[in-house]
Amino acid sequence: MQLPLADFFQHVQDFALQWSGVATLLFMAAMVFFFWRVLKSLPRTKPQQIKPASNLSVGWKEIAGADEAKAELQEIVDFLRDPKRFRKLGARVPKGVMLHGPPGTGKTLLAKAVAHESGAQFFSQSAAAFVEMFAGLGAARIRRLFSIARKNAPAIIFIDELDAVGGRRGSDLSGEKDQTLNQLLVEMDGFSTTGDLVVLGASNFIEKLDPALMRPGRFDRQVFVAPPDVKGRQGILGVHTRDKPLEDVDLELVAQQTSGLTGADLANICNEAAIFAARRGGATIIGVDFEHALERVIAGVQSRRVLNDHEKRVVAYHEAGHALCGELLPSVDRVHKISIVPRGRALGFTLNLPAEDRYLKTREELIDYMTVLLGGRVAEQIVFGAITTGASDDLKRVDEIADAMINDYAMGTSITAHRGSDGAVSDLTLRIRDEERQELANEARRVARRLIEAHLDKLDELAAELLEREVLDRPAIDRIMAGVPPVRREPEVGLRVAAARRADPPAQGAAPGAE
Repeated sequence: MQLPLADFFQHVQDFALQWSGVATLLFMAAMVFFFWRVLKSLPRTKPQQIKPASNLSVGWKEIAGADEAKAELQEIVDFLRDPKRFRKLGARVPKGVMLHGPPGTGKTLLAKAVAHESGAQFFSQSAAAFVEMFAGLGAARIRRLFSIARKNAPAIIFIDELDAVGGRRGSDLSGEKDQTLNQLLVEMDGFSTTGDLVVLGASNFIEKLDPALMRPGRFDRQVFVAPPDVKGRQGILGVHTRDKPLEDVDLELVAQQTSGLTGADLANICNEAAIFAARRGGATIIGVDFEHALERVIAGVQSRRVLNDHEKRVVAYHEAGHALCGELLPSVDRVHKISIVPRGRALGFTLNLPAEDRYLKTREELIDYMTVLLGGRVAEQIVFGAITTGASDDLKRVDEIADAMINDYAMGTSITAHRGSDGAVSDLTLRIRDEERQELANEARRVARRLIEAHLDKLDELAAELLEREVLDRPAIDRIMAGVPPVRREPEVGLRVAAARRADPPAQGAAPGAE
């Protein structure tokens, strides 16, 4: 006998009402079990203890190109080796040393060398390991790390990438990072702190760290680890080629050709040179291998893209425009090589290598650099009557330089209008900044056009030889540019013209910025 449909639904409703409480309890129990398993499966990161005698083989001999940082850290090593000598004079070891600088300059390597040279116990931890989604776990791990280190004093705690938890407080919505940072502040300079414990921190973004972390009593010393100078680069190359068979390789020349590169970049170049030597079946590494390695690191991997004849001509004239402007302007780094062989995302490249390290640039020198960057685009426009998308990276770098000149270096018409000024920025100031940035780029473009139009024959020679050989080295460039003297140009008054335009706007209908 079949029940009516209404009675069937009534039975289902009664059953649901009778067992709903049980189902709710079962659901809650399942959720509790699920979260318990999740918490149980969370990784329990322990601070890594390294025995200096057996596991740390990095000493001062393996550190090159960071003499100033080594001198600062040597005092930490001396104190940990012989603390009585300092305590007799009432001196105390710095509680913390912050190593900061660009990536790849050797901050972690320096921390390992300090631990090795001092003979202290070394505890290494990445700041990212303290960050968890559950509140309180990061602070607990900080407490545990310092507790173990104090039991093994004298000891060194190294916290890498400290900005992961050391950023300014108040910006973390969950509060977990702030709680972790508060615990770190207490451990470094609280009631329970003791001597014989040094905290080494490393960060690429020291400006983002909380001020309370950087005050004396916590990170007493801030050591800037800069990219090496030419002497330092030669020393780094010597360290990384110590176990490599070299033949007729001038490391001093390689050091001169790698201005601005960090220790990690130089180590990569040495490794790439060894790979190139093995690829050609050589028993030793020669100078050509280092040249290929330098191009590989700076310009990228050689691409297999095939350009048609028109694209090759455009790329050849584009790179010839860069090179021609670089040869005519004496303040710009000399052109080392020109290539129209695609590498990475670039369809060609012009490699400029400085003769020496320089740390200051004038306004005219920065405009000359922008002139070289815009030389490729201007050459395309003069020869083909049109511009292509190949200059996108050049335009981005021009914009960055012009922005820094106005906003960071105050190389415009107003000193107080740069980005470092305090207070709110008015709309008028923002408009002045934009106009002056545009005028700097226009000035560089005008100079590039005058240089190229005055030396069209040399532009054609450079492009023709590039189309024939694909790569031009320094001797070939010297042969083509023989007898052409560098240009000594007078600085333009572009910014004064821009200021005059703001004071006396052009008549209606006039083209702004017309040349």
